[in-house]
Amino acid sequence: MICVLMMASGAAWESAALARLDGQDGVVVLKRCVDVDDLLATATSGQADVAVVGLEAPGLDPSAVAHLRRYAVRPVAVVSRTDDPDVLTRAQRIDVRALVAFDDPDGLAEAVATVEDVADTRVRADALAPPAPDALEADPGHRLVVVWGPGGAPGRTTTAVTLASLLARRGRDTVLVDADPYGGGVAQQLGILDEVSGILSAARLAGSGHLGERFASTCRGVGDHLRVVTGLPRADRWIEVRGSALEQTLECALEHGDVVVDTGFSLEDEPGQDFGSRPSRNAMTITALDLADEVVVVGSADPVGLSRLARGLVELRDRTGGAPVRVVVNRMRPTLGWSEREIAGMVEGFSRVLGLHFLPDDRAAADRALVSGRALVEAGDTALLRGYGAVADATFPASAPPVVGGRRAGRRRWRRTSTT
Repeated sequence: MICVLMMASGAAWESAALARLDGQDGVVVLKRCVDVDDLLATATSGQADVAVVGLEAPGLDPSAVAHLRRYAVRPVAVVSRTDDPDVLTRAQRIDVRALVAFDDPDGLAEAVATVEDVADTRVRADALAPPAPDALEADPGHRLVVVWGPGGAPGRTTTAVTLASLLARRGRDTVLVDADPYGGGVAQQLGILDEVSGILSAARLAGSGHLGERFASTCRGVGDHLRVVTGLPRADRWIEVRGSALEQTLECALEHGDVVVDTGFSLEDEPGQDFGSRPSRNAMTITALDLADEVVVVGSADPVGLSRLARGLVELRDRTGGAPVRVVVNRMRPTLGWSEREIAGMVEGFSRVLGLHFLPDDRAAADRALVSGRALVEAGDTALLRGYGAVADATFPASAPPVVGGRRAGRRRWRRTSTT
């Protein structure tokens, strides 16, 4: 038995389609949905197999189609003409592969009962709407690194900004994405004065299917090699960015260089987050972590910060379990009375990590950079910047200067500095 959801938004073809499907053996129309929100909420129940929708229905975008597929609901779109280039392009952008003309009820019954073939609409639409000539192909050497850390401001944003700025200074094309759902601070740290939010602009373009061709418009250039997708202008606007929109944003960003993502602190799933069109507040953070090639976890060296770091590592391990984890212990200072070895033993007791780095507590350098709206790399050679340089070497090994005579060429005194 094939269970069908129908969402026609008042289109004239609905009655004929309903009558044809009702007379089809092995097919039952489970519900006629009033709009996309109703369709998505019903799909979440897991009882439907196919959704018959109007291609131009308000709110039917890539995120909605991704939601249907997440719950194994196959979309079939009813259109005016199946050979119209504009229709095929629209179908490709929102990832609907089965198209049926509204005056072909028998074709609709066949499409509902047929297993989806991926080599149909997508291929024809690609042929009709080829990529823009200046589109960049993804470099397999580009990496996606996500900076995460527990609550309490351990230095996530400073770490993300500094890593991205170091990569750019080394001549690597880099995209810095502010994906903090609680209100990003990347723009403020870099002195970017722009009323247009890059992440909100990217989410809107992803919803309309135009992000790939217009991704550059969502970025602000900082120097020759760094592009920044700025974050939310207000924390209450997190609801406008779905996880699927961020996923598309990061995929586009990888076509332009290495990607560093600044995220929020919470990994908590919200009950009922998938019922309807309302995303989870932490969807951006969780999506970024799921896609990461490597996760840099930032914790503060004080007692409260280390306690949060320990709990955060356990939570991260249980939540993701995929990408390797590198830990950065920030604001390390002799007055705490702990050695690096003691802290390393604590960290390794809670999680297996790819590497462990200690950054000295250099408030003066951090404050100068923050007040001036510049990255640490512009504040001159400091112990803190050298510590971040070691993190960048390990996280993006392709960017590290070559070793000459036992030390890094062009980088004097960039060795690990003990604070004990």
